[in-house]
Amino acid sequence: MKNLTRTFFFAVLLCSPAAVLAAPSAAVTVSDCWIRALPENLPSGGYFKMANAGDRSVDLVGVETSAFGMAMLHETRNKGNVSTMVMVKKVTVPAHGTLRFAPGNYHVMLEKPKKTVKPGMTIPVTFVFSNGEKPTVECKVKKPGAMSY
Repeated sequence: MKNLTRTFFFAVLLCSPAAVLAAPSAAVTVSDCWIRALPENLPSGGYFKMANAGDRSVDLVGVETSAFGMAMLHETRNKGNVSTMVMVKKVTVPAHGTLRFAPGNYHVMLEKPKKTVKPGMTIPVTFVFSNGEKPTVECKVKKPGAMSY
């Protein structure tokens, strides 16, 4: 009987409104996500804004989508009149801060589309963070000349 009483107590505790209210919320949010559509099988770029409400910095360590065969974190670097794209392993979102992936800066390189990507479509993209969070966001597909959300 003692074990049954203890089990009931823990079940009530776990299902109580206080326990639900105490559940941690997501520290990192992703918004304003869009993808630049390019003709043929050319790589597309993904852009978005991240906000970290947590007390510690969090790293974006990957991006996943079933719409493309490859998704990589990249940074555009300028040296004189030459711009190059460099793959990066992670990008840090500071505690209580924001970070924007935008043309000419950080971006997601999306290669090998599995079907034709056209303006007006939305594509689900999952963002993988070092704290274990994996939010999925619907990203709008825009015309090749688009420069912002």
